[in-house]
Amino acid sequence: MPYAEANFENAVMILLEELGYAKLYGPDVERDFHNPLYLDALTGQLPRINPMADRQAVEEALHKLTHIEHGTLLQKNKRFMDWLQNGIEVTYQKGGETKNELVRLIDYEHPEYNMFCAINQWTITEHETKRPDVAVFVNGLPLVVVELKTCMREDTDFSDGYRQIKNYMKEIPVLFQYNAFCIISDLIDSKVGTITSEFDRFVDWKTVNGDYEETQFARYDVLFRGMLEPRRFLDILRYFILFSQDIPEDHKILAGYHQYFAVRKAIESTRHAVETDGKGGVFWHTQGSGKSLSMVFYAALLQQALDSPTIIVITDRNDLDDQLYGQFSACKDFLRQTPEHAQSREHLKELLAGRRANGIFFTTMQKFEEAHEPLSERRNIIVMADEAHRSQYGLTERVKKDGTLVVGAARVIRDSLPDATFIGFTGTPISSKDRDTRAVFGDYIDIYDMTQAVEDGATRPVYYESRVMNLGLKEDVLRQIDTTYELLAQNANEQDIERSKKELGNLEAILSAPETIDTLCRDIIAHYEQNREHLLTGKAMIVAYSRSIAIDIYHKLLELRPGWQKKVKVVMTSGNNDPEEWRNIIGNKSYKRELARKFKDNDDSLKIAIVVDMWLTGFDVPSLATMYVYKPMSGHNLMQAIARVNRVFRDKEGGLVVDYIGIARALKRAMNDYTVRDRSNYGNLDIAKTALPKFEEKLRVCGELLYGFDYSAFLLETSNDRQRADLIAGCINFVLGKNADTQKTFATEALLLKQARTLCQSLLNREQRMESALFEAVRVALSRISGTQKLSLKEINDRINEMLQQSVHSEGVINLFGEQSAEFSLFDPAFLEEISRMKQKNLAAELLRKLLAEQISAYQHTNLVQAEKFSDRMQKLMNAYRNGQITNAEVIEELQKMAADIAKAHQTGASLGLSPEELAFYDAITRPEAVKDFYTNDQLLHMTKELADTLRRSRTVDWQKKESARAQMRVMVKRLLRKYKYPPDGMQDAIQTVLAQCELWTDEA
Repeated sequence: MPYAEANFENAVMILLEELGYAKLYGPDVERDFHNPLYLDALTGQLPRINPMADRQAVEEALHKLTHIEHGTLLQKNKRFMDWLQNGIEVTYQKGGETKNELVRLIDYEHPEYNMFCAINQWTITEHETKRPDVAVFVNGLPLVVVELKTCMREDTDFSDGYRQIKNYMKEIPVLFQYNAFCIISDLIDSKVGTITSEFDRFVDWKTVNGDYEETQFARYDVLFRGMLEPRRFLDILRYFILFSQDIPEDHKILAGYHQYFAVRKAIESTRHAVETDGKGGVFWHTQGSGKSLSMVFYAALLQQALDSPTIIVITDRNDLDDQLYGQFSACKDFLRQTPEHAQSREHLKELLAGRRANGIFFTTMQKFEEAHEPLSERRNIIVMADEAHRSQYGLTERVKKDGTLVVGAARVIRDSLPDATFIGFTGTPISSKDRDTRAVFGDYIDIYDMTQAVEDGATRPVYYESRVMNLGLKEDVLRQIDTTYELLAQNANEQDIERSKKELGNLEAILSAPETIDTLCRDIIAHYEQNREHLLTGKAMIVAYSRSIAIDIYHKLLELRPGWQKKVKVVMTSGNNDPEEWRNIIGNKSYKRELARKFKDNDDSLKIAIVVDMWLTGFDVPSLATMYVYKPMSGHNLMQAIARVNRVFRDKEGGLVVDYIGIARALKRAMNDYTVRDRSNYGNLDIAKTALPKFEEKLRVCGELLYGFDYSAFLLETSNDRQRADLIAGCINFVLGKNADTQKTFATEALLLKQARTLCQSLLNREQRMESALFEAVRVALSRISGTQKLSLKEINDRINEMLQQSVHSEGVINLFGEQSAEFSLFDPAFLEEISRMKQKNLAAELLRKLLAEQISAYQHTNLVQAEKFSDRMQKLMNAYRNGQITNAEVIEELQKMAADIAKAHQTGASLGLSPEELAFYDAITRPEAVKDFYTNDQLLHMTKELADTLRRSRTVDWQKKESARAQMRVMVKRLLRKYKYPPDGMQDAIQTVLAQCELWTDEA
């Protein structure tokens, strides 16, 4: 017996019961289906968890809950989440006075006082009537929607669950205004997201209690046990869901499992540090995994855990300070206070002096160097340092050549806030040689490394391509660049700094030479247009050595591509002595903010940003996949810069860093401080040694799978589009002639080929490009023809043309299916005739099979008899074909006959004066051929119509889910059939067919 969705649903309900949830079956609960709340539980629980609240206050809170003010679904949900986390403020009149009270929806301090309940098949009626599989309630509030699919069915998977959740949000939005988060599971994949999460932002929860026991592949129950254990569930609801203000709409964000457990560890570490040595520890979560949001969650939880301390957030750069301040400001409603910028050391001192608690203040490390006396000696100050391990964090003093004493920045900060507690947040590891950072902050609190982030889908890997040789730099210049890297790698003393100024000055003169800039820009244009422009959204970043070189690159790009005025912009700081012409290019602060908005907009015409330092840390554009590097960088600065291309976006395989300055050795050195498995997995990022060998292997495998079919003409420059279309169709036909395992192997290998190709395309010769493009076209067509999606020949043609245009710059139009590429019908004789004339008989047979399967699938929801009849016929026919018992020409002929029979079946109802619904009952009643010997056709039609009318009149919402209602329906049907003395003697099985059709009708009604 197959493991159906109903079995999985029962398993989840049993699991939730084990966790302490009351288990209810939705149709057994008497209620108004227009209201998604479990009102009996809600009205009973609110007075219980608010024992001191006046009855009027509770009633006013209930009224607010059931009448959330007008607004979008997101706005209503945001208002509800505020009430859920902080309580509902109500005002009411009593004894002639205005009273104010706070009514809590959940008792977070006493979890046992709350009512936890799981209900399956909870019906909601709004624009449509829908029944989510499972709803998880706390005190009658439907906080979690669970959508389940079974991995046993080939025609559904996890993505169907995501689409269903999104459809529910349109059809029954009233349910989602009370939603905390959604869970989707198909037994293999179990993921969680919010109402604003895109498909790729539904994520795994890979641990039950934080010990990371299943961090590669987690069982389905890990998510349910890890998130919905009642105490942790309440903790997540209260402290780990926030709204981040954004344009055009806010984002609702749920902490990932790595953020939740790490922040909890950081809170405990901070508690201990406040009582002891002030070293809160270092929080290392790899770049792109949500470190800034982890800092927000930490700051919010800190208010409760340490009785409202004052928080100072320190960065070492103004642009990073602005970005982090922007993130905190976007979450000010969640933080329940507005962050402030300290304009100077004196201003920070005033902000600290004016309070004994609360406050979130942002400042840069440089402001501490303006003086050395203590800013505050309070103990309840927590200093959060972003990127804590940069070289400026020094505890030691040193003497300059002129005898002046220079005090390390970390020492200055420590002396300024002598009794504060310090915690460091970083996206890159602390150097093994760095003792100062550990002396200030202590050891690691939590590590979420590159390997884990990629495994979890929190980030994508970053790959490397060297194009240094394309610039034609002389040997002495390359040696000078190597010297520059050596200087960057040192903890520079004053002599090194003086030396580096001279070296770097010489290097700038070389790198800014007009002929070098010309060569660089021509190569970037060629690489971008041929390999990256059509990948995802085409966003790319060029990192320039200096501000003047950035301007030179900008001018040269526009000289070579005058039409790129809107496509490429410069983003960098401005200086007082900048030439007037620069100001028009760089713009002011608001102009830079507008550029940031445009670059983050996937549909905007701004595609290429030329930067120097800005946007290299803390700036996220998920679709950004390409970075051209023309600036020596090393260590954490290098790793943070290249992490701009590691964000998750759709089917992005990874980010690509294109090197024009020789960063390979610096990359290798920077990896030395990463975890052992990071060094093993990502120690060699060069596409020539990783993606290219993989591409060549998969190209060879795909070619071997097509052995016996000559597609060599596809690779010739002289071939035209018609010839290539025939070859693609021929390849598809050839693969379809293989057994199912071979077809599956080809699809898998061709997908791996495509993934490798997106990274190493620039290294491929023309023949490799053409051959891989052919295999990808075949894979795309096969996935559409054999997959679960509705067949669209036009979509297949469009997708293949788009792919060929992107990969081999084909300007022609490929049409695989002759004239039938627009609208078509299985019952159109012209279409069937064209299919029968196709030279590719395997392909023709598969197209017909797919179209017929869609018709039969539609029958399975409406007409049991016809579904069984045609399904059995199809199965036998395809088995005979695949076993070689009939030829492809014969199977096409039989499939065409079946198409004609289905068309005839459609017309039967109309000729009898029956609707499709009534025809299904007629087919069930007349399934035994001998029945027509006992009844006239008029009697059968009369019986059919009365049966359909009786069922329609008896229909109520949810009746098909109530066993008692189903039993009544069966009794009613049997009584009606007995009235007509149906079934005749000796045909008792016939009544089971009629009852089964009635059951199907009730399930689909």
